[in-house]
Amino acid sequence: MRNVTVEEAAALLRGQDQILILTHRSPDGDTLGSGFALLRALLSCGKRARLLCSDPIPAKYEYLRRGISDADFAPAFVVAVDIADEKLLGAPLEAQYAGRIDLCVDHHLSNTGYAKALLLRECAATCELIEPLVRALGCRVTPAIADCIYTGLSTDTGCFRYSNVTPETFELAAEMLRAGADFDNINRVMFETKTKTYLKLEALVLASLELHFGGRCAAVTITQEMFRESGSNETECDGIASLPRKIEGVEVGLTLRERADGSFKVSVRTYAPYDASAVCAALGGGGHARAAGCEIDKNDLAAGKARLLSAVQRELEAR
Repeated sequence: MRNVTVEEAAALLRGQDQILILTHRSPDGDTLGSGFALLRALLSCGKRARLLCSDPIPAKYEYLRRGISDADFAPAFVVAVDIADEKLLGAPLEAQYAGRIDLCVDHHLSNTGYAKALLLRECAATCELIEPLVRALGCRVTPAIADCIYTGLSTDTGCFRYSNVTPETFELAAEMLRAGADFDNINRVMFETKTKTYLKLEALVLASLELHFGGRCAAVTITQEMFRESGSNETECDGIASLPRKIEGVEVGLTLRERADGSFKVSVRTYAPYDASAVCAALGGGGHARAAGCEIDKNDLAAGKARLLSAVQRELEAR
């Protein structure tokens, strides 16, 4: 693995064709916004390119790929966006592309360095790196590309409310508005619109609420049975990870989501000075200081949850 600059990453892409872009499983606005912004830029440069995700893309993100036709080719160059570890690709893509990724563009300092070339900078969203990469390719930031980048910025910052926001984040958002981003509609879809099935799921999830350590930690669980009862599914879980942290007095919020195979994805959200990535590291995960994730095996739920809570307790007592 070698670290590259934006200009070096652009040079790598300019010298290639038949480029495959990979996003992480359980896709969010930043991995999809980054992926589709880069895809649109490459297509405008005359490259053959396509994007893959191991999970279905949630319906609310459909506008990101509007007007893009699927291409079928054997990839000669593979790019991963917003992916800190190959295991986050999801089993199908990991099995096919592990060890074959030529370039990774990411903003997670926990990146494992799996790609041959890595464009990495800690910032609010990977889209903050994609925008200068698009320009370095010599591409104009069209309204469609601006939509993609604004989506990544806004979703990874909780509509610019999280502590990861910097002056540069706001400046880039303003540039995307000038470039024609449909921010009003994007904000409505991302932050103000909830489906009826999501509302049913949220009610079930809140009923699972547990408080620990004198109310400083809150945990909720999403089960497959809840999905069946509500009519919802994993694509509607984006907003739930932030729910436990919204409770008064809570400094660490935990969300345990059961996957179809019985394993659990854990999302940890914290307020300063508590480090979510340190909590998740105890279970082999990682991420950012205020938002991180890890996994618990289906045969290890009780013990895994106990380790998770022990890690939370250590973090709370260390500050």
